[in-house]
Amino acid sequence: MKRKLLTMMMAFVLVLTFSVAGCSSSKDTNDTSTNAPDTTQDTDKDATSNDDSSKDTTQDNASEDKKSVVTVACGAVGIELDLTKKAVELFNQDNPNIEVRVLETPDLAQDRLGLYLQFLEAQSSDVDVYQIDVIWPGDLAEHFVDLYQYGAKEVAGDHFAPIIENNTVDGKLIGMPWFTDAGLLYYRKDLLEKYNLEIPTTWDELETCAKTIQDGERADNPDFWGYVWQGNAYEGLTCDAVEWIVSNGGGSIVSPEKVITVNNDKAAEIIEKAASWVGTISPDGVTGFGEEDARNMWQTGNAAFMRNWPYAYVLGNSDDSAIKGLFDVVPLPKGDAGRGAAALGGWQLAVSKYSNDPEAAAKVALFLASYDIQKLRAIEGSFNPTIKSLYQDEEVLEASPFFGSLYDVFTNAAPRPSTATAPRYNEVSTYFYQAVHSVLTGESNAKDALLELEIELQDLLGFEVGAPE
Repeated sequence: MKRKLLTMMMAFVLVLTFSVAGCSSSKDTNDTSTNAPDTTQDTDKDATSNDDSSKDTTQDNASEDKKSVVTVACGAVGIELDLTKKAVELFNQDNPNIEVRVLETPDLAQDRLGLYLQFLEAQSSDVDVYQIDVIWPGDLAEHFVDLYQYGAKEVAGDHFAPIIENNTVDGKLIGMPWFTDAGLLYYRKDLLEKYNLEIPTTWDELETCAKTIQDGERADNPDFWGYVWQGNAYEGLTCDAVEWIVSNGGGSIVSPEKVITVNNDKAAEIIEKAASWVGTISPDGVTGFGEEDARNMWQTGNAAFMRNWPYAYVLGNSDDSAIKGLFDVVPLPKGDAGRGAAALGGWQLAVSKYSNDPEAAAKVALFLASYDIQKLRAIEGSFNPTIKSLYQDEEVLEASPFFGSLYDVFTNAAPRPSTATAPRYNEVSTYFYQAVHSVLTGESNAKDALLELEIELQDLLGFEVGAPE
């Protein structure tokens, strides 16, 4: 992964170098023209022609000088990058004085954050607009402008109020909501029917259904598994594990009141249950899975159930998908709490304080987060809009019917404790997913791992310890 990041950084530097070289070449040409021999003794016709040519060149150069270049750092999960490039093309067509460029960033959230921090801590102007996770506004606020100062006040009310609140730090809107997310359970309709099974609503039922279908399908497909999810040691595992723990009544790692609650029996019980899936209904390699690893196995027809984000819906129904038309989505299963829990996800667009043209960058961010672009992304990529009215749009609901049927899931998703632990959330999450991962891989048991995690969080945050409410 480090090699991948290094390669990406080198490629980006090369692009910038070529851009600068192009500008330098243009400047050298202008200087040569300025020092050219005097030709005013030519005929009057030639003199007039030369004057007009000089005037046109001057106007062209002036126009080029006014052109702003805005670089947007965005994700590339699924067709995310393609849709961003499509939106950028639309912007560039209507804004000739602003050229928008797209910088692809790593899929895994912590790798993307590491890349961002290299730019931000250096106060680099190389990136103008950052796609930031819903958990980052509190940690990164010092690096971004207040979008309320650039026209966001006029449209903020169109978006879900909790997301606007999440993105507001000390009264400043740090990020423009772009799309929201919540974890979902994908299931094979045809296989439930084949084995005369009902849609599972609890984790125990999911285990039974996954095992039954897996045993039956293995007769013809030895690569078939019951359940795939995100088990790698990264932010995606934090999301999955928060869903497990909240659904089982184990709290939310750190409470909104800044009490460390993660070390409890309910949390330990459900993490041990998840560990029991590895090698039974889930492949041993699931402890190295991210979103795309799970989706690829699912989309090739090698899994009965999958936990993933909404983006996988449209891709699963694409023409080259082995499961086109054979699946649907429902809320994630319940634990002892009596209700399922979906981790709140989503991404925002933030404008760097170090941008050479923050006004142009803000214009780009507001365009990408606009009604029309969110509608395009919802229809073509099943990215959940943050604009409320799009959930009544007929074209959007036709493309992704679950936007309407699972509306409550998206509006009541379980947040990670990013607000309570800011600006240390990234460290909190790292400790958490490393502890959970150690249980999944058999390196530790849940009770010992959570006790050690509690101690680490106390040292990091200085918060009191207590039981979840």
